[in-house]
Amino acid sequence: MTSRTAIVTGGASGIGLAISRRLVGDGTVVAIFDVDGGAARDAATEICTDGGKAIGLAVDVADRTAIDAAVTEVRSTLGPPAILVNNAGITVAGPFLELTAETWNRVLAVNLTGTFDCCQAVLPDMVEQNWGRIVNISSSSMHSGVPGMAAYVTSKAGMVGLTKVLALEFGRRGITVNTIPPGFIETPMMRDSLSKGVFDMDLQVAKTPVGRVGRPEDIAATCSFLVSEEAAYITGQIIGVNGGRNT
Repeated sequence: MTSRTAIVTGGASGIGLAISRRLVGDGTVVAIFDVDGGAARDAATEICTDGGKAIGLAVDVADRTAIDAAVTEVRSTLGPPAILVNNAGITVAGPFLELTAETWNRVLAVNLTGTFDCCQAVLPDMVEQNWGRIVNISSSSMHSGVPGMAAYVTSKAGMVGLTKVLALEFGRRGITVNTIPPGFIETPMMRDSLSKGVFDMDLQVAKTPVGRVGRPEDIAATCSFLVSEEAAYITGQIIGVNGGRNT
């Protein structure tokens, strides 16, 4: 994997940071895209201090112009991207009848349209290389639904549909596209939802057959496999990492 360049969106914290670190450990060079540019640069600096190669860029994935500019910088600095992990996401909790059009559009702009734009920005590089890996980090909530999270759940379900279409369109070009819907994972987003009463920690652990909350590293390990050469015959799939909660 040494010659590959990866982009990880939302890569400065939580699952995204774990994925960024894991991919660097696997031998890739990584561009960390995050709306918090300072955090992205700090994460990249830490990776470089540990002997890896990474850059951190301030990118709001709801802004196509910013995405295109950042991808151009990645090409010139690290080389054409061959791996894309669409991890950036936001959630806003609240009763459906109180959900405003503004909030609905913002969540979909980041979670779903942002995924579309990032894929469209990097796929030409993958086609030219006749090799590529895209992993979309969706959510196990698309299986079960979550009261008060209509925009989030809808956006994550949309990512699954996009995954399947892209897998069909680009499979013959050596490009695989898969999605990981994480289960209950210890992240800043999860802690924020807990603080707002969206979830109950003890109840969620009780519902999980393996008896624990997931770690960002659990998702990173699966992502590492899906972007490897060994996963070349896996595409268009939903790979659940959820401690046995969903099938």
